[in-house]
Parts: sequence; structure tokens; C-alpha cells
Amino acid sequence: MRHFDHLSQDVRDELFSLAPGEFDRTSGRTVLANALGATLYIPGVRTDLVKAITKRAADGVRSVVIDLEDAVADDQVDGAVVNAIDAITELSDADQQTLLFVRVRTPEHIRDVIAGIGDSSSALNGFVLPKFSASTGARFLGEILAASDRVGTRLFAMPVLETPDVLYRESRTEALSAIRDLLGQYREMVLAVRFGATDLCGLYGIRRDRDLSIYHVGVVAELIAEVVNHLGRADGTGYTITGPVWEYFAGHERMFRPQLRATPFESRHAKSFRHQLVTNDVDGLIREIVLDRANGLTGKTVIHPSHVAAVHALSVVPHEEFSDASDILGSAEAGVRASGYRNKMNEMRPHRRWAERIRDRAAVFGVANPDISHVEILTALLDG
Repeated sequence: MRHFDHLSQDVRDELFSLAPGEFDRTSGRTVLANALGATLYIPGVRTDLVKAITKRAADGVRSVVIDLEDAVADDQVDGAVVNAIDAITELSDADQQTLLFVRVRTPEHIRDVIAGIGDSSSALNGFVLPKFSASTGARFLGEILAASDRVGTRLFAMPVLETPDVLYRESRTEALSAIRDLLGQYREMVLAVRFGATDLCGLYGIRRDRDLSIYHVGVVAELIAEVVNHLGRADGTGYTITGPVWEYFAGHERMFRPQLRATPFESRHAKSFRHQLVTNDVDGLIREIVLDRANGLTGKTVIHPSHVAAVHALSVVPHEEFSDASDILGSAEAGVRASGYRNKMNEMRPHRRWAERIRDRAAVFGVANPDISHVEILTALLDG
């Protein structure tokens, strides 16, 4: 599978100087973690799961989570488990074009899903683990390890941080340190760490407005920084950490000015396209994606298909960034020299880990042509 394969070859040739690379379930953990992109959650209660997943795959979604937890009422969980089993079984007989995960409620659900799918496991890539903590996580991770042995293939874990012990200041450091120690015992199994932003905000009775990003919610923004500090280090001990969900997908009456500058759109004769993005609140999502990356996060949880294009468009590496990263990685010496674009200085030693991350993202999302911006990529995705 590959990102942007749903676009025509002519469009891809116009957009990319380095095409997105292929990946599959046997690809390396770093490749797959970057390839997650916009991870779309679909409620397990849907009886048309196969149709929904197949349709979204055709539209460019490359990672899907069948949700058995928050999206499912307590009295519908058993039926949702059956739906998930049936969907995985049917998709395992098809040419699957998405990475597929199940968000379970309990460790026992992992066992139930594996028992239900039997030998039809080729579509399943792992499990999302809610309310993850050091006290509950060991059972979840142990079940995934046993499940991998049972099906004879690698299954990944994606723990979700959303409990009081990681959010409350008096317990946070101890809780995150314990989680770091636990995950370290299962390092090769952990694909990414995710945030449950809605649950975290709910602990304080907060729901952020669509005019604001999650980084305006101080208690959650503080936690994001702490999680990156504990679990996102680029020294070989860290993990991919994904951006939290953006929960809005329709327009509203605005109190503040739009968050997209007009100039980049005007210079590309795309004023009406900017108006469309602003009207549908996509400008807020785009702003949050940029802030995610600035804070060390990769990819994003999404609950609506309309969000996927923005996440994927901004995941494409700009030609200038790739040029800088290549210069840095191509030098074995320390020191400083001007960027090939003549607008900044590249420091070979402190910028090296940044450059490695740019290279890894480019391997799955590609590199834009020199005259292509995120405006053209987003336009192509929404028009396509």
C-alpha cells in the first residue's frame, strides 16, 4: 500500500519530486509509525464495517481503528466485538489497503478477537489500548504478545494516555516514568503512543472551542509536553507520539479571525478554496496539525473522513525541508553552513535528529516539488 495512490499518476507527478514509498505489514516499525498518518476511528457497532473501511481506503485512508470503547454503548459491546471479528475475517480474504487495528475495552477482548478470527488474521495489525497505565497496561501488552504467537505474525500495540494519574500534576511524573519502564519491556511491539484528549479535557469539565487548539487548553498542553519529554525522546529510547483528535467537522459562527493567511492562497489563485476551508473549520485543524509537529507529534487521530486530507497534505515533506535534511545527513562533520535555499543556517550536530525524522517521513509521504506548497496538495486531495 502507499499514500496518495488514489490520485492519478499525472497529479502525483505534478506534486512530488520524491514519490511516497510503499509499505505493508512487514515493514519496519519506524516506517509503519510514520505511515499511520490520519488514523480514522470507526464505531464497531456499524454493521457495514467492511464497506466503510474499503471505501475509506479507496479515498486514501491508510490506517483505521475499529472502536469497541468510547464509541460503543455498554449494552452493544458484545455485538461490536462480533462485527469486528466478521470484518477482519472478510478483509483478510481481500487486498487490504489499510493498516487495521481494534480499540478494545479489556485485555479479554484481545483474546476474544483472536479466537474469533482464527486463521483469518492477515488484515489485523494490532490493538489500541484505552485508559493505559502502568497498573493496567501489562495485561494488555501480555495479551498482544500471546496473540502474536497464536497467529504467527507481528501485532502492534498503541496505548492511549487518558487517565487521571498521567494528567494530575502530583502523580504525573511517577505515572509516566512507570509507563516508560513498562513500554520499554515491549519496545518492538509499541507502534505509537496516542492521547485521549476528550477524556483528558473531561476530567476538568473542559471542552475546547473550535476556534482554539488543544494547545490552548493548559492542563492538556502541559501533559503533551511531559509525555514528549518522557516518551518522545529522539535518542533511541522514545516512541512515535500521535496528535490528539480534532472533534469538529462543520462550520459555525466565528468569534475570532480565521487562522489561515490569505497570501499563500491568493498567490496560487485559490481564494475560494481558502474560503471553503475556513467555512468548514478546517483552518483550525490545519493550525493544530502544525502545532502538533512543532511539539514533536506525528500523525493524528481523526473521527471524520473530512479531516484526513489536511493531515496527509501537511505530512508531505516540503522540498526545502528535505533539501536541508539531506545536506545535514550528508555531512559527517560538525559545524554550520547556509541552507541551499539561502534563508537559514543548518547546524550539522543539533539538527541531525530532526533531519532523520524528516527523512523517515519523506519515505512514506514523499517530498513535494520545489514549486508545490501544501495548498496545491490539499487542493488535489479535496478535488480528488
